[in-house]
Amino acid sequence: QVQLVESGGGLVQPGGSLRLSCAASGFTFSSRALGWFRQAPGKERELVAVIAWSGDIRKYGDPVKGRFTISRDNAKNTVYLQMSSLKPEDTALYYCAAYHDRWGAGLHLLEGYDYWGQGTQVTVSS
Repeated sequence: QVQLVESGGGLVQPGGSLRLSCAASGFTFSSRALGWFRQAPGKERELVAVIAWSGDIRKYGDPVKGRFTISRDNAKNTVYLQMSSLKPEDTALYYCAAYHDRWGAGLHLLEGYDYWGQGTQVTVSS
């Protein structure tokens, strides 16, 4: 049974930091790229960051470049998203997802991801 379980969300003030985690099971974690997406109310789900199977290639969405860092630990089947300098516009439900391959084209497209977590809420507000 495939599972992706996100944790670490919460309420944080503007300028603060949070670290999200996503624990995976039920598939070969180390052979897939892993991504973080987010969806705010009334908006489409968008790619935040994605990391290749080996951890040596990363891609970020423009709104988070320089503020967020994605990483993974294949020994623990876990992917992380370190978020810093948070802004109110970062408020969203954050999802982790497993891409169908180690890396590839179209990483920003939802249909390339086979497995999804249930999401963890991040709220940035004073």
